[in-house]
Amino acid sequence: MNQNSPALLRRLRSLLSLLPGLAMAGPWGGKPGGAPEGEDGASGEGASGGASSGGPRNPWTQPPRGGQGAGGPSGGGARPSLIEDLLRRGRESLGGGGNGGAPGGGGGGFASGGNPRTLWPIALGIVAVMWVVLTSFHRVGPQERAVVLFLGSYSRSMTPGIGLTLPAPFETVETVDVEEIRTVDIGSVSGEGQNLVLTGDQNIIDLAYSVRWNIRDPELYLFELKDPDATVQEVAETAMRAVLATISLNEALGAGRTGIEQQVALKMQEILDGYRSGIRIQGIAIKQADPPNEVNDAFKEVSAAKQDATTYVNQATAYAQQLSARAQGEAAAFDKVYAQYKLSPEVTRRRMYYETMEAILADTDKTIVEANNVMPYLPLPEIKRKSRDSAANTTTVEGVR
Repeated sequence: MNQNSPALLRRLRSLLSLLPGLAMAGPWGGKPGGAPEGEDGASGEGASGGASSGGPRNPWTQPPRGGQGAGGPSGGGARPSLIEDLLRRGRESLGGGGNGGAPGGGGGGFASGGNPRTLWPIALGIVAVMWVVLTSFHRVGPQERAVVLFLGSYSRSMTPGIGLTLPAPFETVETVDVEEIRTVDIGSVSGEGQNLVLTGDQNIIDLAYSVRWNIRDPELYLFELKDPDATVQEVAETAMRAVLATISLNEALGAGRTGIEQQVALKMQEILDGYRSGIRIQGIAIKQADPPNEVNDAFKEVSAAKQDATTYVNQATAYAQQLSARAQGEAAAFDKVYAQYKLSPEVTRRRMYYETMEAILADTDKTIVEANNVMPYLPLPEIKRKSRDSAANTTTVEGVR
C-alpha cells in the first residue's frame, strides 16, 4: 500500500492540476503566470493578490505576505493556491515526497506524467466485482425456502444451502420460513369483544378460537395471496359459521367441540386449496364457547337447573333398579319354595309358619306359655336387651367425659 500511494497521489494531482489554471483564468482577470498586466503591478492593487488592476483578487490564491506582490522575490511565479497547499500538506502527511509539488513551480504543482483516466476502469471493476458477489450468492437456512424472481416473474425455487443467481436487478430472491407455525386468533377470551355465531337451532353463541397454519408451497404463498393473514382469518370465520349452522347449541357448548374443530380444519383446507394459497392448516383450538353476555347469567341458571334435574333422574333410576333387582330375587326365592311345597305341602307349610313367627316375635319381649304346662322360664331376650342398653349408656358417658 505504501509503494502505490505516491503513484496514486501523482495521478490525483494531475487530475486536479487543471483547477488552479482555470481559477486564475476565470472571472477575476488573472493569468496563469500570476503577473500583473502593467508596469506598476508590483504596487497598488497588483500587490494585493496577483490580479490585474481591472478585476478583483483571485480568492483561490493566498494573500501576499510581508508586503510582497506577485512580482516579489519569489522570482515572478504565481503563489500556490489554497487547494494546492492543502494537497501538498496531505501528501507530506502520507509520506510521499514527490516532484512537481513545490510552490512557485510552473506546472501548477502536479506531476505531468500521470493520467487520471486510468483510475476509472479500476474503480469500476472493483464496484462491479462487489456488485456481483453481494447480489449473486444467497444463503438459505434449514427451515427456509427461497423463490428466485427473474425480472419480477417466478423463475425457480432454492433449497437450503448456498445458491447462485444472476446479479440484481436481473434476478432477486425472496426467502420465507416454511417451518414456522403461525397463529391467527379470532374472538376474545377476556370479553373485550364478542364473536357471535348462529347455531343450527337458532341460538347465538360467543366463540373465541385460534387457527394454526404454516407455509406449504412458497411459490403459491408469495404470488397467489395478497394478504395471507387476512385471508386465513376470513376463511376461518366462514368455515366456523358453516359448521355451527348444522350443530345445536348444546353440542357446541358440550362435548361436541372436538368434532367442530376437526370439521372446521377440513373445510378451511378445502377452501384454501381452491384458492391455490400454498397454506397448510395445522389445527383449530376453541378457547371459549359461551352465550352472549346479555343472557349469560340466565343461561348459567338454566344449565344449573338442568344439571340438578339430571341428578335427580339418575338417583330415581338407580333406586328403581334396586327395587326391581330385589323383587326379582324375591320372586326367584318364591319359585323355589313353591317347587318344594308341591313335593310336600304339609312340611313346607309348617316350615313357612315357623319362619314367619320367628321373624315376627324376634323383636318382642312378650312370652306366651301354655296354661297346662307351666315351667320355669329364663328371660334371655330381656337379659340381652338390658346388656345392650347398659353398654350404650357406658359409651355415652365416656364420650361426655
